[in-house]
Amino acid sequence: MNNPNAPSSLGPLRVITSGAFAAALKELVPIYENQYHLKVELAFGSSIGAAHDSIPTRLSQGEKFDVFILAGSALDSFIQQGHIQDNTRLDLVSSQIAAAVRAGDPEPDISTLAALKNTLLTVGRVAYSASASGTYLSTELFPQLGIADEMAVKAKKIFSERVGTILVRNEADLGFQQLSELLPISGIKILEDLAPEAQRSFFFSAGIGSQTNKEHQAQHLIEFLASPEAAMRIEKTGLKPVMAKAPWLVAT
Repeated sequence: MNNPNAPSSLGPLRVITSGAFAAALKELVPIYENQYHLKVELAFGSSIGAAHDSIPTRLSQGEKFDVFILAGSALDSFIQQGHIQDNTRLDLVSSQIAAAVRAGDPEPDISTLAALKNTLLTVGRVAYSASASGTYLSTELFPQLGIADEMAVKAKKIFSERVGTILVRNEADLGFQQLSELLPISGIKILEDLAPEAQRSFFFSAGIGSQTNKEHQAQHLIEFLASPEAAMRIEKTGLKPVMAKAPWLVAT
């Protein structure tokens, strides 16, 4: 990796991520800080929506970030809006959707599309995230199953909170979110057999903020997150490292 060459007068590197990569970042950032003697300030928020802590809201209020780590589609949108530098996207991991119930509750059958549809129609309350996986469920999967109208009434989109915590508080009976966001929540049971036809993988990608004054440090952190050194720890959080080469290094 390149030398970050970061003068302390520039302050900490500000990084914001949506939920799927949060657990990996929380583990990796202290290692990075200790190894390279650089300070990283983490922020978290959904990549869409108008919640008080969503990334669009933060940006509209003038917050600036040096590094963004988001679902690839959301990152591309922020590139188009001018918040992230073009040609800095680096795919870090692929992530899959998972379903969960409260620990000890009966485990519904979601192993085929027909079984999943029946479960969604008969289970009491459904919760799904307000980020990439939830957008897929509400705009693609539910219509594909022919239950979009029913889900519009009985399913709840969760903002600014993990779906697993909604299950634990008994505010939903079945929840959907990225596997890496469900794994850290105690008191839930992750269902292993989501119908393959319903599964969807998402890339979570890093990009460099268009207003950063710490570009070399941002590049260095992203290279670290994409490195073999980080891959093993990332896998433990339920994500699959991509191990791609940073675009600024491709020509070198």
